[in-house]
Amino acid sequence: MNVSPGLRRGLLQYAGMFFALSVLVLFFSLRTKTFWSATTLTTIANSIPDLTVVAVGMTLILIVGGIDLSVGSVMAWSGSVMAMLMVDQGWPVAGSVAAALLVGTVCGCINGWINSHFRIPSFIVTLGMLEIARGGAYLATRSETKYLGPRLEWLSEPWLGIGLSPAFWIAIAIVAIAQWLLHRTVLGRMAVAIGTNSETVRMSGLSTIPTQVAIFGLGGFLCGIAATIQCSRLSTADPNAGAGMELSAIAACVIGGTSLRGGMGSVISTFFGVLIVSVLQTGLAQMGASDPIKRIVTGAVIVLAVLLDSWRSRRS
Repeated sequence: MNVSPGLRRGLLQYAGMFFALSVLVLFFSLRTKTFWSATTLTTIANSIPDLTVVAVGMTLILIVGGIDLSVGSVMAWSGSVMAMLMVDQGWPVAGSVAAALLVGTVCGCINGWINSHFRIPSFIVTLGMLEIARGGAYLATRSETKYLGPRLEWLSEPWLGIGLSPAFWIAIAIVAIAQWLLHRTVLGRMAVAIGTNSETVRMSGLSTIPTQVAIFGLGGFLCGIAATIQCSRLSTADPNAGAGMELSAIAACVIGGTSLRGGMGSVISTFFGVLIVSVLQTGLAQMGASDPIKRIVTGAVIVLAVLLDSWRSRRS
């Protein structure tokens, strides 16, 4: 059976990511007594849905040639608005969640529109949105952590007999849908084309603005979903939530092979990147590594992934 070069490269990339993940799991299983257990593995799985969802959005944004430094703050603002409506205003859960999704989507669309319409680098635009959204989170909660009660806890509670939460399966579904959108829709093909060479797209008579706004808006929408998942796991909404989430999401994307130069990436590979980051941090914690050591090791892995991306770009 003939296999296209693109599919062959994709399968080899997935195989390489799976091999790297397997090596990490084997290493920590041999070095600790508790890593290779159903409890540890399901705990890892149930702790990654919010990061997975944010990393999916970051993957699409990086592919279109942008970057979003505001995802953590937008998450916090979305969760804070949801908590404010549920706790202070007595809104039902569905309406509060819808408001959180709307906040995230609007923030993303604003980022995308300013970036594409005024040709301002997304790094600067989203840095400004980072401060705006964090301030909005403090205003919505009056700088207080809000307890949500048990109304959302079911979303992050492990199912009996399975051990995996509904949030985990939602994250898996989002990964699958985003991968399909990227490779099987006009929006996905346009995103890749813009990330590869936006000037060529413009010279072809096509506007890049709608695609960029849609991709950034989708990233913001996913931040709203991630905020809902995180609030369900913690049973609280904290205006300080999501600090550093943008760095973790970018790390997962880079480890997964998404190019920081745009035009190349895979949502499935990003999911492997999330797993690698989570397994690495959990394994180091069980080995007794201090937080500074965990940061150093994780940072070294990210630097190696960036060097690999640079090497791949020079070859191609």
